[in-house]
Amino acid sequence: MARPETGIRKRILNFVRERLLAGEPPTVREVQAAFRFKSLASARAHLERLVASGDLRRVPGRARGLRLPDRPPAARFAAVPLLGRVQAGAFDYAAEEVEGHVWTSLRYPVEELFALRVRGESMTGAGLLPGDVVIVHRKAEAADGRIVVALVDDEATVKTLRRRDGQVELHPANPSFPVLRPAPERLAILGCVVEARRRYEPAGESW
Repeated sequence: MARPETGIRKRILNFVRERLLAGEPPTVREVQAAFRFKSLASARAHLERLVASGDLRRVPGRARGLRLPDRPPAARFAAVPLLGRVQAGAFDYAAEEVEGHVWTSLRYPVEELFALRVRGESMTGAGLLPGDVVIVHRKAEAADGRIVVALVDDEATVKTLRRRDGQVELHPANPSFPVLRPAPERLAILGCVVEARRRYEPAGESW
């Protein structure tokens, strides 16, 4: 059950929003009068909580300074190269041959992103199936628990990175596959998986 102050705050937000959409920003005193608060401080406290929660914003120094929050910037998209296939199970050579491109929103600089296709069933427990495309943020290190694309002896695999007593382990998400414990000189992290794609129709050049 909603607390009483939550209910009144929602009503205040609706009141302020309607006034703003009508081009008539209310003052704190008008909010006080509309909701019959005994003090101006009570109305101000509710408005400040709405500003703090991001439901409203305030223009400093203006009596009618309440505004609706700014819209987030439109997402930027770009095509990142699909570099062949990556093995999720037994290894497969990670040949950097561009098979096509995958469109994705840019949470990272486009030059730091690439895509690889998954083959094998070692990561099915993490929701990565054969034929899926993973979008990877290039980085040479990864936090414990991240799904990474790693090279072991120049062969690529998708696994969950774990650290045990200073040893890097590459864990599958399928009990039928072994945990890999490569020596440091045999291991290179290509990047962290940040997104996965699955196609339900015949593949073309671009996703």
